[in-house]
Amino acid sequence: MKVILDGMGGDNAPSEIVKGAAEASNAVGENEICIVGDEKVIEEELSKHIHSRRNISIIHAPEVIEGGDSPVKSIRRKPNSSMVKGIEAVRDGVGDVFLSAGNSGALVGGCVMILGRIPNIDRPAIGSPYPILDEGVALLIDAGANSECKPHNLLQFGIMGSIYAGTVFGKEQPRIGLVNMGTEKGKGSPMLKESYELMDEASGKLGLKFVGNIEARDVPVGICDVIVCDGFVGNVILKMTEGVGLSIMHLLREKFTEGIVATIGAALLMGKFGELKKMFDYTEYGGAPILGVTKPVVKMHGSSNAKAVVNGIAKSIAFAEGGVVETITDNVSRVSGLAPDEDNCGCRTGHDVRDENGGTE
Repeated sequence: MKVILDGMGGDNAPSEIVKGAAEASNAVGENEICIVGDEKVIEEELSKHIHSRRNISIIHAPEVIEGGDSPVKSIRRKPNSSMVKGIEAVRDGVGDVFLSAGNSGALVGGCVMILGRIPNIDRPAIGSPYPILDEGVALLIDAGANSECKPHNLLQFGIMGSIYAGTVFGKEQPRIGLVNMGTEKGKGSPMLKESYELMDEASGKLGLKFVGNIEARDVPVGICDVIVCDGFVGNVILKMTEGVGLSIMHLLREKFTEGIVATIGAALLMGKFGELKKMFDYTEYGGAPILGVTKPVVKMHGSSNAKAVVNGIAKSIAFAEGGVVETITDNVSRVSGLAPDEDNCGCRTGHDVRDENGGTE
């Protein structure tokens, strides 16, 4: 198994990305890590860390797609960037999975343009690990790739998310929930009502465990393993959760430093506070899979450090080895009416990739 790693993408690239690759190289066994980026820069960073040179190689890519670059234009105008070269390496069979902390829009757009969609999948989606009480982690899908969706899009997200959660998270028959304003079957907009019907019907055909509508307040308590919503709602849930988590940690720190008694109590509970902080630490979860394209791709947090890279590499290997893409391909072909035969471009493997102004290119 060979992991293709974008060495130049992300806020802390290349130093933390290369450091994580070096640390991971000593623990991946027979698996390999190929770092894509400016060869001279990557070599210089590698020289700072103990690593297994046997497990690390480099693909030279002198260009970098920056965080503020136009997603579609950058893919076309920077063919020698670490992101484009990395996606192409997976497409051409040089590697098995691509991992990047770079520009999210460019990564999703590049995957669609270079790799293409899985047949019958209308839109790829980002599946973000979401910490839940007592149950470890769930998968929230879509986490931001598609702000507007149709019922069949949400159905596809549920199918893809269930397969990933079962394979990578080890969930046995993952529970799928549809985010809505109420739990009753008839709740929500016409789009959500139709989505409910499609998911309920598909559950019988594919053996999925659809638990119905779920409210936002139930998401953190682990009512389901796959949280299905459009990308707008998913992004709001993620950022609201992050904000609430940070606020709670700030309040706890404030309250437990008010006087000697509180400080002693905080010292006694230090271990538990560490466990709580770990639950909300994105570096623990490695990254978010981009599901619906023809090869395994993982999007890491833009601020990923070495620890996040190490965990991301481990999760990406499980993603590729688990045959998630192949299982998704097989399952969506068994459900009729999942997507229109053609998209807006009249192309079965293309995608209506939009630029930052909402137009298409």
